[in-house]
Formats: sequence, C-alpha cells, structure tokens
Amino acid sequence: MPRARYKSLVDTFAQAIRSGQMAPGTRLPTHRQLAASHGLALATATRVYAELEAMGLVSGETGRGTFVREISLPPGQGGGQMAVAAGLLDLNFNYPALPGQADLLRSALRQLALSGDLEALLRYQPHAGRVHERAAVARHLLSRGVALDAEQVLMVSGAQHGLAVTLMSLLKPGDVVAVDALTYSGFKVLAETLHLEIVAIPVSATGPDLDCLQSLCRKRPVRAVYSMPTLHNPLGWVMDLAQREQLVAIARQHNLMIIEDAAYAFLAEHAPPPLASLAPERTLYVGGFSKSVATGLRVGFVAAPMAWVKALERSIMATTWNVPGVMSAIAVAWLEDGTVARLEAQKREDAKARQVLAAQVLKGLAYTAHPSSYFLWLPLAEEVRADQVAMTLQRAGVSVSTAEPFAVSAHVPHALRLALGSVDLPTLREALVTVRAVVAW
Repeated sequence: MPRARYKSLVDTFAQAIRSGQMAPGTRLPTHRQLAASHGLALATATRVYAELEAMGLVSGETGRGTFVREISLPPGQGGGQMAVAAGLLDLNFNYPALPGQADLLRSALRQLALSGDLEALLRYQPHAGRVHERAAVARHLLSRGVALDAEQVLMVSGAQHGLAVTLMSLLKPGDVVAVDALTYSGFKVLAETLHLEIVAIPVSATGPDLDCLQSLCRKRPVRAVYSMPTLHNPLGWVMDLAQREQLVAIARQHNLMIIEDAAYAFLAEHAPPPLASLAPERTLYVGGFSKSVATGLRVGFVAAPMAWVKALERSIMATTWNVPGVMSAIAVAWLEDGTVARLEAQKREDAKARQVLAAQVLKGLAYTAHPSSYFLWLPLAEEVRADQVAMTLQRAGVSVSTAEPFAVSAHVPHALRLALGSVDLPTLREALVTVRAVVAW
C-alpha cells in the first residue's frame, strides 16, 4: 500500500475520532475486516491500528477488539495520575490529613527556631543524612520488624525519591524487573524513564502468582522483583507469611534483588514480618512520611544491605545532594517525640472509618479493599468501559483513576481505583454516592 494512502487512512480515522463522529467506546472493525474492506495486507491493517493507538485515540483489548478511547478525559483520570482540576471531588490522589496537623507544624517550627545550632541546617548535609537522623529512623524501623544498623539507613526526599535512587544505583538500562501486573503507577514511570524492562507477575485478590514468577525467572534474566507485601497499591492485599517465604526462596534461588515498597505499611496492623527481615542480605526497604504524616513532608528512607550503601549515597548526591536539613530535622523530631506514632494510629482509625463508609454506600457492588486502607479497587462489568465511566464521573464533578496507570500487562482491566483519603467524610459520601449511581446505571 503506498505510504500516502496508508497515512490517509490513519488520518481519516483520527479526524473522525477527534471530531466526535466516532464516539468513545465504538468498536472498530477487526484487523482482518479492515484489511478486506480497504484491500490491505493484514500487516498493514495492524499498522494502522498501532499508529492510532500510539496517538492515544484507540485501545486494543485482547479478546474484545479495538475501541475508540475517551480522548476528552483530563490527565489523571485515565492514562496517568496528574493533578486534579479545581472544583472536582478528588478520589484520584491520596493525601490523607488530620485536623490539627498545621498546628503541629507551627509548633515544630517554633521549637526548631529555638534549637541550638540552627545555622547548621543552612549548610550541606551528609548525602545519606546526619548520623543521629539515620539512627532515629533505624529505631523506627525496628518497631516495624526491620532490624539494622544506622549505617544501613539512607535519608531521601520521600519514598518516590528512594525508589528512584534504588533503581539508578543498582540497575542499568535493559535490566528486567518483575512487578505485579497491577502495581504502583510511580514505579512504572520510573522504570520507563530509566529504560528498565518491567515484566508482569499475574495477580489475584490475595497476592501475586509466585509460581508464575518462578517460571518467569527460568525463562528470562530477571534482575530484581518489586513488591508491596504489606498493603498493596492498588489491590489492598497483605501477603501472608507463606507467600513472603516463597518469594524470598525464589529470590535466593535466582539471585534477585528485592525492592520492598512500604509506603502504606503503617496502615496494616499485625502484618507478617517484612521481606527485609526475611531476606536482609538482598532487600531494599523503601518508605517515607508522606502518607503517614503529610504529603508535603518530603522525607523518606532506604534501608539497604551495607554492600549497596555507597552506590545509593552517590545517587543521592547526583539527584538532590542531601535531604533539606529543615525537613529532616522536623521529621526526626516527630519520630522521637512520638508524633509520628500518634499520627499513624489516628490515620489507621481514619482509614477504617472511610472503608466503613465506602461499604455502606457501595453495598452490593463487588470491590477489593483492605479494611484500614485509603483506597479501594472497583472492577466494572464486562461490557462497561472504564474511560467512559471516568469521563461521566468527571462531568458529574468527581475525579477517579482508571486501571491504566497501574497496569503492566497488555490486558488493562476495566476498573477504577478510588482514593478515599483526600476529602472530608461528608464530601467522601457525596462522591461515593455519585460513583455508585454512575457505575450501577
């Protein structure tokens, strides 16, 4: 097929979709039907659809076909998690806050102003953090079941920075990382930015299919596995001890690095031991205080085997040089005076209240959630398209995320991830009532 004619067909489809002539959700002809109707080779028809998909105009779904996408959906409510437009009720992002936290900050700043060597906070800090700060975080991690020396703790600018530093330090472009088929969207972005290959581990409502991970490691040179064993985002599971031990056994058999993301671990009480305690020689434990304290407190930590500490320090130097001294001083002071522990306990209760409210409003709908998490996973009926539901909700004033930002495999399920922690309870009820009305319509 001449190039001009091939491009003309792509342009014809694109114009019809952008003008609204082809409505969102329209099923396009199969590849074979397109080829037959336009006298094309099957490979050329496939290329037409591939180019339209690359333009964000259609989506191909295994076993279902190719569909016109909802292209008017604002960023953050379909293909990515971006800032939510003003005026929308936010069930997209989680930034849980409690009454009185601003007063805590005022008090902390006053105490900091009266401290001894305030001028020291204006100077460069050690790349991995000051010794007493690393020791304070090590004591905090001991309460979570992770026992390690202060020298193994590195201070970073939030858990996302901790993940970035980990990948930059210990992996190289082209390395293969195994992740859950539905995983934290921020990790996907990091892996793509650093040119890592991420491969999907099939998932269920209770955890990853570790037999498939074992099979994957036999077929591919997997270098690392990224896991959220304690309160998975977005599915809300907490892996049991047997699952954790099986994951560790696979990692040891195939010499995998384990990256354990503990951003939401504080919400799950009485969880089994962290992977970092079961396999301390190969696990990097990454967390922070954005969810447990405040999203603006960009202080986190990476706990690592000593063999990797120097490489991690170099990446901190290359990216931020050091965590701002004022921020780390506030975070550590709150660790030591019990403020962090109190806020974590209060947020667990707050999350439980929000899950109870969600259960009341969404009664009768099948969804997945942990009883003390700030999010839930709402699968949609087979014939329902998530991008259209998200667009309808946006028009009704509610912002949600579809499965697309979280999906690693080629098959993207039609589902919504609802964040419950960013609005007050009356507003949350209002937003969930709207979600129910749209989904059940």
